[in-house]
Amino acid sequence: METIDKAANSANEAVDKAASATNQAAEALGEKSEQLKNAEQQLMEDCRAYVHDNPITSVGIAVAAGFLLSRVVSGR
Repeated sequence: METIDKAANSANEAVDKAASATNQAAEALGEKSEQLKNAEQQLMEDCRAYVHDNPITSVGIAVAAGFLLSRVVSGR
């Protein structure tokens, strides 16, 4: 019985450690997710400001990007 108790305690400790590591990983991923959302929002704000401040340049960039993309997709 003592051997079974030791094995059970060891198994419980291993499960507790695994659960703790999983919780820490989930918290870290949650923090990174929030950082990425904030970075995305900042990038969108910067893009909107650039387009607002430079509308003609923005249209030129969009036309050039569309032309290049169409050339790549068409395979010519």
